[in-house]
Amino acid sequence: MNPVVHFEMPAEDSTRMNSFYSSTFGWQAQQLGPEMGNYVVVTTTEIDEKTKFPKEPGRINGGFFKKTKADQYPSVVIAVDDIREAMKKVEKAGGKILGGQSKEGEPDDIPGIGLYISFLDTEGNRVGMLQPSPMM
Repeated sequence: MNPVVHFEMPAEDSTRMNSFYSSTFGWQAQQLGPEMGNYVVVTTTEIDEKTKFPKEPGRINGGFFKKTKADQYPSVVIAVDDIREAMKKVEKAGGKILGGQSKEGEPDDIPGIGLYISFLDTEGNRVGMLQPSPMM
């Protein structure tokens, strides 16, 4: 099985959103710079400093991205071994590849993270797929 490894939520005001989730649930946020699209990495559970993955199985962390249009909603990110093969499976099963930020239909290479692409499932839900970078 391919596990859910990350979640993402859009934010109109990332400072306000960080404050809400920090004060309500104790989540920690790390604001990235413009070179990473001002993405906010969100830690919801304790991570192993060496692997950067959650210490407890079944727990995930996430992120906030800049909301740029009204039809952006929270999504989950599923880890896959081979993103191009998974893209073919999505389309064969009736889903639609949306593409990355850099080029339609092509995954984004997120430095130190891996290859990422989003798609719509058969019900119109936006979901992400990530082929993680090999661990050092």
